[in-house]
Amino acid sequence: MTGITVTGVPGLPEVRPGDDIAGLIARAVPDLADGDILVVTSKIVSKAEGRIRRAADRTEAIREEAARVVARRGTTVIAETRHGFVMAAAGVDASNSAPGTVLLLPEDPDGSARRIRRGIRERLGREVGVVISDTFGRPWRNGLTDLAIGVAGVRPLDDLRGRTDGYGNELTATVTALADELASAGELVKGKLSGVPVAVVRGLAHLVTPEDGPGARALIRPAAQDMFRYGSADVVFARRTIREFTDEPVDPAAVRRAVAAAVAAPAPHHTTPWRFVLLETPESRTALLDAMREAWIADLRADGLPEEAIARRIKRGDVLRKAPYLAVPCLVMDGAHAYPDERRRTAEREMFVVAAGAGVQNFLVQLAVEGLGSAWVSSTMFCRGVVRKVLGLPEDWDPMGAVAIGHPAAPPKDRPPRDPAAFIVTR
Repeated sequence: MTGITVTGVPGLPEVRPGDDIAGLIARAVPDLADGDILVVTSKIVSKAEGRIRRAADRTEAIREEAARVVARRGTTVIAETRHGFVMAAAGVDASNSAPGTVLLLPEDPDGSARRIRRGIRERLGREVGVVISDTFGRPWRNGLTDLAIGVAGVRPLDDLRGRTDGYGNELTATVTALADELASAGELVKGKLSGVPVAVVRGLAHLVTPEDGPGARALIRPAAQDMFRYGSADVVFARRTIREFTDEPVDPAAVRRAVAAAVAAPAPHHTTPWRFVLLETPESRTALLDAMREAWIADLRADGLPEEAIARRIKRGDVLRKAPYLAVPCLVMDGAHAYPDERRRTAEREMFVVAAGAGVQNFLVQLAVEGLGSAWVSSTMFCRGVVRKVLGLPEDWDPMGAVAIGHPAAPPKDRPPRDPAAFIVTR
């Protein structure tokens, strides 16, 4: 039977900028053995590397360290760091730090782990693994746990896919986060209040590798595979106009879930002014787009535009032809008040148009959450009658544009943030 021990390393001095972590550990535990794994609290690494900032609170440091804010509630901020970690306060910590200072995460935790490993080898001649840990909260679970943010000489993951369990079932999704399990085990004997920042795990030498390995970066799920990529603070910003799509088919169920989000939008008089026509066959899409193109060309020729200008205008609709799926949101005025005067009739229609826009926005945002790209094109509004005829829609259905839907062929280009102050007037 294999035995595993996890032992805290007491007696380490207060770490200061410039201190040699490997040297401190080597002096504290000179009997380290080949195959031992060191779990080192990130705070002492940050202190040794001078990642200390004088600040009255964490607010400014969080802003600078965050690559994006995922969620915010009151003063609590969950943010993604430049390293790719999603954690409270972007890893900025005011605990176990002198008053008036905060600690930032190491610049390169994997690099820090490699340096500590190399330092132990030079001083003691031992081949150990190193895990640098930090504390994370977890969605849907109370309490904190330590996870690995830097790894050297340890297999970070154990991929069990393709193997069979004791009943002969093939494992298809099991990838164990070994480095995170080691970080959590180390925290059991370290603790935030005990002043023990390092633990030694013994008995798992088979996890220690001759090379430093891929590091903790292997534990970060790529954005394209992350089903929970968007938090409450950035889900609206997930919607970006996508104009190039792959050939991968669109799941109709995902589009229907987006419709469910659309019809949750506000509307006047407790009405339901939204209808969505889903074009799921190439034939239906081609028939609509061909008819719309002919209508646009006729309009533009009537305006006296030269053929070159017409061709440029028509080309703008190519995004609809490139998409493997189209949706046409429509406005219906069922439940609208029939006012006798034009002023109130106009206001009534505008109320319904705003509700239709809210529904389209919900639709586009939910498509992004589903991992689908989209582009809203308003061109149906210039040939409403043609659209109704080709799609066989009732006369009171008002097509409010078309939405190209598909899997993005590439990430959208970065765009400069808009300053909300430029759009606000206060009285």
